[in-house]
Amino acid sequence: MSAFKKVAGLTGMKDTLPPESAQWESLEALVRDWLAAYGYQNMRTPILEQTRLFARGIGEVTDIVEKEMYSFVDPLNDERLTMRPEFTAGIVRSAIEHNFLYDRPRRIYAMGPVFRHERPQRGRYRQFHQIDVEALGFSGPDVDAELILMLARLWRLMGLDDIRLELNSLGQAAERAAHRAALIAHLEKHMDVLDEEARRRMHVNPLRVLDTKNPAMQDMANSAPRLFDFLGEESLAHYQGLCARLDDAGISYTLNPRLVRGLDYYNLTVFEWVTDRLGAQGTVCGGGRYDGLIELLGGKPAPAVGFAIGMERLLDLWTQQAEVAPAAECQVYLIHQGDAEQRCAARLAESLRDAGLRVLVHAGSAGFKSQFRRADASGAMAAVILGADELSNSAASVKWLRADDSGSAQQETVAFGQLADYLKQRI
Repeated sequence: MSAFKKVAGLTGMKDTLPPESAQWESLEALVRDWLAAYGYQNMRTPILEQTRLFARGIGEVTDIVEKEMYSFVDPLNDERLTMRPEFTAGIVRSAIEHNFLYDRPRRIYAMGPVFRHERPQRGRYRQFHQIDVEALGFSGPDVDAELILMLARLWRLMGLDDIRLELNSLGQAAERAAHRAALIAHLEKHMDVLDEEARRRMHVNPLRVLDTKNPAMQDMANSAPRLFDFLGEESLAHYQGLCARLDDAGISYTLNPRLVRGLDYYNLTVFEWVTDRLGAQGTVCGGGRYDGLIELLGGKPAPAVGFAIGMERLLDLWTQQAEVAPAAECQVYLIHQGDAEQRCAARLAESLRDAGLRVLVHAGSAGFKSQFRRADASGAMAAVILGADELSNSAASVKWLRADDSGSAQQETVAFGQLADYLKQRI
């Protein structure tokens, strides 16, 4: 008896097994086609980056950097490394390093795992997955609107009709500085209701105080000076240009003055798509403009705007809204009687795969009844049966496992040489 103790998976890091993995593949395929329709190209960046990239790119006074990053020192070269907690910083680092914007602006996207050490809950894990979309080098409200229209199309493609859009504008640096001073003065007048976290942040990142979930602070946050009221002519024109384009497309939205990003390189448009169907974690997608980040990370100044979607939450919504049927294991399942028939089935299967069909051959020996149960469970459209008679006549019996348009399944005999064409015509 083995003395090895069974090893369990890590907390907050979830295995995805069939048939759920097939739902993931369906979502990923839909997302790739959707992004291709708008000219967005895939970029793949490493999971590991230098820790200082995220400290600069996300902000040192944030929960992600202070509490949630998986960071360690690589003993081989004494580097501080972090498993990516989000995509944007790594994408911008890559664009700078490879001079990616030298000849034109770029529309790019990434999909994959990100890592944050937080309390696991519905739709949120320590290893989770994001769809990240970035438009680098574009400055106008037309591209901000394009991103939002893209998302509206994605919700339609998925049949999601209860996700609502919230907008705000963060203005420009001088406007934010004026608002910051007024906000700090407001917070200082309400020190008695501020919790420990808000007091710590009020002088280094006061905008984040407005994002509090503390019920005792809601009245204070609601009465705080609104950044939107500090916007100048150009910032207002950008916001109005965005709204005009959304109005043209019939996209409804709500101005949410408390929708903020706490770091200086964020500016102008910020948006979220939210739902009530995911409990407390109602944000499905968050995005906005970050025209200062490329310069902050050492690149030539360039505007940028993007968004990220949590894939676990999106899949949760999709499977709530409609049954996402798992893909069948195969289209054709080959059933055989003995060794000679199994060898013939293996040869036939290769010819069917050459014709583009997805095929399984029953492994091992079993009775026909057992093999038919396995064929049916595979989701195959047809079972190809090889017994002694079929082998001697060089013709397979084809049993259709799913009813055709007339509502009845059929069984026919087809010569080996005609089998691929026959199946392709019917499947």
